Amino acid sequence: MPLYHAKLIYTAVDGQPLKDHVIATTDQGTILSILPLHDYSDQSQIKTFPGIIVPGFINAHCHLELSHMKGMIPTGTGLVEFIKQIVTRRSADASITAQAIDLAELEMYDQGIVAIGDISNVVDTFDQKSKSKLRYHTFIETFDLMQGENAHTELKKSKDIYDQLFCPVEHKKSIVPHATYSVSHNLFHLLQSLEPSQVSISIHHQETDAENEFIAKRTGALVDFFKGFGLSLDQYVPTGLSASSVPIDYMSPMHKTLLVHNTMSTPEDILKIEAWNNEVYWVTCPNANLYIENRLPHYQYWLDLKCKMCIGTDSLASNWQLSVLEEIKTIQRYQSYVPFAELIRWATIHGAEALGFDHALGSIEIGKTPGLVHIYPFDVENYWISTQGKCERII
Repeated sequence: MPLYHAKLIYTAVDGQPLKDHVIATTDQGTILSILPLHDYSDQSQIKTFPGIIVPGFINAHCHLELSHMKGMIPTGTGLVEFIKQIVTRRSADASITAQAIDLAELEMYDQGIVAIGDISNVVDTFDQKSKSKLRYHTFIETFDLMQGENAHTELKKSKDIYDQLFCPVEHKKSIVPHATYSVSHNLFHLLQSLEPSQVSISIHHQETDAENEFIAKRTGALVDFFKGFGLSLDQYVPTGLSASSVPIDYMSPMHKTLLVHNTMSTPEDILKIEAWNNEVYWVTCPNANLYIENRLPHYQYWLDLKCKMCIGTDSLASNWQLSVLEEIKTIQRYQSYVPFAELIRWATIHGAEALGFDHALGSIEIGKTPGLVHIYPFDVENYWISTQGKCERII
């Protein structure tokens, strides 16, 4: 019976770490007990870690299929230019794409990630997912770039991709809208009744000023983006409201809904969305936000309103690595007022709940098999990870 001890163990059940406790597991990693160290008269078989122990991480938002684009897109271009680069440069030889996906998933495994909310627009990741040690909720995105007459055709394309994904019982999948600015009212209407209630869905949300400007006024950089591809915006009627009005008006509140990025969200936006759906999960990808637009959300808004936050890595096209720990370190570096225990909950139990995996993952509780991660070195007096902090997968 493996026994693991650390000075502090963050179970993610609540905000307070356990001090000098021992976790007992089966050989397969199921939690059997969590007891004080002094309860063990014979401590010779206990493995002690110098840092802290936390549950396995949940990467709530990733684009694994873009892994071959690592380092291809310059930083700081802004979202609209970033999207142009993705659209025009993502094609690659299948063997290169497959190798990059394999290496990226191995990186996530080694970094203590146990489950992923992964975006798919193509089938490139499906072979890897069929044999993976990690759990996936695959969000198959659909979009018609505001060309409402194409809604049925685009949805059929997404359904065809959905049907090609073999989904073992421990995996999940759903068809979801891409973003507030890329899905017509017609396509949103078709999506409304597509998934059964409580299935998790996601949408890219308020990532840039240009998004809010486009939704409210039909002006700005996104208009130029659409016109650059020869697309008409005649069907789109501006709302006069921010992009936060889109999920409220066009998505069902009966789903767990992951809103991704939220860089430009205001307290007013957050309050309106929380009133619309009591199972909203706000996914932040801080390193991607810095990579693309050199800005971060103001996390105090969500702390004040006691929202459920999750952490994602986005893709290797928009990040330097796929490590939830590095995302935590970035938040600590730039907005150090966020309590460390809260960051652990963002990185574990909230993500597990958002993806529908919280029955087994996300917290160190008896009966669960959450995975265990060792973070070191860790300042136990100030609850702080150094810039050189690392993590290793225990189980």
